[in-house]
Amino acid sequence: MGYWMAGGGCLALVLAAARQEPHPFRAVITSAIGGIAALAAVNGLAAATGVSLALNPLSVLVSLVLGAPGVVGMLLLNLL
Repeated sequence: MGYWMAGGGCLALVLAAARQEPHPFRAVITSAIGGIAALAAVNGLAAATGVSLALNPLSVLVSLVLGAPGVVGMLLLNLL
């Protein structure tokens, strides 16, 4: 339950930041697409790099809400 609340808080912050953009819907969609692309790239290159991220609802939510920086954050947490 705590993960979903943290995800909702991050979503609220992302939406507040997107309101500052001239086209907020486009900014949110672009960030979400970039996050999913980064997650797919990490898992697609897992055979070559030996680093992968699990595909579960939490990792998909992080990549959708936070975008590519969220994927990099998950990779850093994975290395710890």
